[in-house]
Amino acid sequence: MPSGLVFNIQRYSIQDGPGIRTTVFVKGCPLACWWCHNPESQSPEPEVTVIEGRCAQCGECRRVCPQLKAAGNGQSAADEPVRCIRCGACVAVCPTEARQMIGRRMTVEEVLAEIVKDRIFYDDSGGGATFSGGEPLVQPEFLRALLEACRAEGIHTAVDTCGFAPREELLALAPLADLFLYDLKAMDDAQHRACTGVSNQVILENLEALGRVHDNIWVRVPIIPGFNDSPEQLDAAARFAASIPGVKQVNLLPYHAMGAQKLARLDRMERPGQIAPPSAAGLEQAAERFRVFGLTIHTGG
Repeated sequence: MPSGLVFNIQRYSIQDGPGIRTTVFVKGCPLACWWCHNPESQSPEPEVTVIEGRCAQCGECRRVCPQLKAAGNGQSAADEPVRCIRCGACVAVCPTEARQMIGRRMTVEEVLAEIVKDRIFYDDSGGGATFSGGEPLVQPEFLRALLEACRAEGIHTAVDTCGFAPREELLALAPLADLFLYDLKAMDDAQHRACTGVSNQVILENLEALGRVHDNIWVRVPIIPGFNDSPEQLDAAARFAASIPGVKQVNLLPYHAMGAQKLARLDRMERPGQIAPPSAAGLEQAAERFRVFGLTIHTGG
């Protein structure tokens, strides 16, 4: 069976579909959204992250780092992130776990073994397994095998996707997933390119195609103040979502700054200036614009 690169398996998740769920986060994403709350998911390769508050300054990472040995200097590996080859030597010897490797290769059997541990919670709550990221469709064979394995076990499945993927791969997986959580970040193509790095054309066309063959889609719209929360943007998103036959509800996801600390740990500071999360009143106003189009609205996952 295929294996894949996984960076987290989160138990008792209640924001990634119905009921209590186990969310499997895979690594790699074709988008680079600056507000991403999982920036460690974007690279398709393992990464080393550093929790500075845990560092005991023991020097073990410097002692074992092959890059620093080759260079003949004594700087901390954290001071030279561009030269890191992600070998994991420093992670293995860190006594305080300040240095951690984000992403490990797992087989389908290993992931399924973690998922079935929580079966009792799925049965009681109507939950199941959600495959997220990153973007799970960047590892299509792995995702297919996971969906097939869960179906064989009678476990409800959800795929959380940004929609930027080859259409044939998305549609081939559609019969295997009970639910799609589909991100709709912005309707304006130029704005979408500026803030995610890609056009939204494929994303919108894929949602239309998916809606013709799948009858359980939850559209998820992140509400980012100053980016996609204007009346024009919200109305355009609502109008489009309402035109897709398979869309059962829209989830409005309020922006939060959780990803900023993760970016610092990865030595990446790509986030723009301070942005306040949307207010409760602002979220309700946004929700009302979607309700006008007859859509069922939920705030949060």
